[in-house]
Amino acid sequence: MIISGVDVPQGLMLKRTKVSITREKWTHDYILEGTLSFNDEDVEGIVHPHNNALVISVLINKSRVKRVLIDPGSLANIIRSRVIEQLGLQDQIVLAVRVLNGFNMACETTKGEITLPVNAVRAIEEAKFYVIKGDMRYNALFGRQWIHNMRAVPLTLYQVLKFPMP
Repeated sequence: MIISGVDVPQGLMLKRTKVSITREKWTHDYILEGTLSFNDEDVEGIVHPHNNALVISVLINKSRVKRVLIDPGSLANIIRSRVIEQLGLQDQIVLAVRVLNGFNMACETTKGEITLPVNAVRAIEEAKFYVIKGDMRYNALFGRQWIHNMRAVPLTLYQVLKFPMP
């Protein structure tokens, strides 16, 4: 004898299944030696959310230069002529007139170019800079060429620049 039942729907039937995914928290044990990684320690002191550019200070020709922009979108390394004057290296500028175009198609004519030793993370790398007289917010700008030569990994979210060195 049947007392009650369930109506069986006619037509297409869908079955819903609840899926739960859990992830293991990575620890340093899982990271291979020589692998660059970013973790919560890199974020200490950073107020989120932010839209800050990655700005560092480096030793250029054995002098500390502050406000150096890391710009992966730039093909050239650029330095202000005022910085070259303060370093006392005006006589080392090689005259080479080039026209640099910005993303807004604004043009800047270079005063020349200069090759300087850049010390970042105890690694000295010669870098060619285009010298500009114009006004810019930063003292120098490192583009893709320098980033690639140093094998650096910039991360603006954490405001860090990491190098594959012990």
